[in-house]
This record gives sequence, C-alpha cells and structure tokens, in this order.
Amino acid sequence: MRAEDIMIPVIDFLKPDDTLKKAVILLRTTRSGEECIGSKGLPVKDDFGKLVGILSMRDVLKAMLPFYMDMLDLGDFSWEGMVEGIAKRSGERLVRDIMSKVVVAVSKDAPLMECIDHMLKHGVKRLPVIGETGAVIGMLYEHNLFLAITKEMFYED
Repeated sequence: MRAEDIMIPVIDFLKPDDTLKKAVILLRTTRSGEECIGSKGLPVKDDFGKLVGILSMRDVLKAMLPFYMDMLDLGDFSWEGMVEGIAKRSGERLVRDIMSKVVVAVSKDAPLMECIDHMLKHGVKRLPVIGETGAVIGMLYEHNLFLAITKEMFYED
C-alpha cells in the first residue's frame, strides 16, 4: 500500500495572508465530497501554489498562549476568562504568523512504512501528499494510517 491509497484528497487550502478567523472557519467546515468533516490541519500554499506550511488545531491553541507566559511565576495567576479574551483579539492574526513552517511531506507513491517513519521521527500527525506535478493532492492522517495497518491484522487471504 502507498500514501495515495489511504490519503484524504485535499479540497481546501489556506494562504499565508488569511486571517486566523478565516482559517478556523475552514478547519471547522472542511468538506470531503458532500460531507462536512472538519479538519485537524490544512496545508498553506503561497500564490504560486507552493506548500509553505501547515496550520493545525495545535497551532491555533498555541496562538492562545501569550509568549510572555513562560517568563511569569504563575503561582498566584488567575486563568479565568483569559482564553476568551485572547480568542476574540486573535481573529485578525495572520496564518503566516501561526502556522508550522517546517513541513514534512511524502510523495503519492511513498510506501506506508516510509510514512510511519516520517510521522514518528518528526512527531507529526499528518503528512501532505505530493502529486507528480509537485502540488499537494491529499493529506495522510495518523488515524487513516492506523486503520490501514491494523486492518491487516485481521486480513485473511
């Protein structure tokens, strides 16, 4: 089996200049055919169609934690209401400032063992799948890989 056999075709993409609000709408409403499935991460392409990053739910959550929080003694700090306020102010931030810029991708012909290797070595849960023209044609998610592999445990000739 190869990456293209179990990948999910990509319909929706983000651009680096999209706002976080637009990105979140796409993450919540991504479609697969006629079905609205949502997505845990979407590829980010520049104006030339080149893959320049991925925006994941984790990236959005990390954007809610202010950079200065690492430097504070949080013993007497109150978290109450903080996320709500930050979320309201973050809607206009740009995808380019939040996305993961280091992207591990695989070709559509990559064997599943290569995909597993990349996921484990790089600590990622999704891999963009690149077609013959160099464009992103799909996403390979950890869940789909898990299902394909574990299916083989029960497969009978």
